[in-house]
Amino acid sequence: MARVIGSRRYTVAALVIAFAVCAVDAASKALAVADLAPHRSVTLLGGLITLHLYRNPGAAFGIGPSYTVIYALIEAAVLVAIVRLSRRLRSWPWAITLGLLLGGAAGNLADRLFRSQGPLRGFVIDWIKLPYFPPTFNLADSAITIGAAVIVLATST
Repeated sequence: MARVIGSRRYTVAALVIAFAVCAVDAASKALAVADLAPHRSVTLLGGLITLHLYRNPGAAFGIGPSYTVIYALIEAAVLVAIVRLSRRLRSWPWAITLGLLLGGAAGNLADRLFRSQGPLRGFVIDWIKLPYFPPTFNLADSAITIGAAVIVLATST
């Protein structure tokens, strides 16, 4: 019984993290769309961060812009797999990891479902650019990247 309760605690934590990531990502994208002009960049912190609105039809680095429907279906499958896996969580690192991955995937899938071009064909809103780092990205992408890093750390211990 104690094992089930512990597992539920981790599952709930993962879902709370996912919800928070998705909500913050959606809010940041709404602000970016409302306040950033498509062909103008805003430079902050002496060039450390540039805010630039980019509507990305493809995957990372804009790869495969004609495969938007496939990316949306893959993201939906990842969400289902993560939710199913979350029922077996037994540690905080994995709860955090799955929460970050779930929230990030949900944030980008929401764009693909509800943004212009129509369901399963919407463009993902990217708006953060770093120097010497080619892609423009968003907070959902950041959560996915951090989640992947936590997986590496969790599996190496």
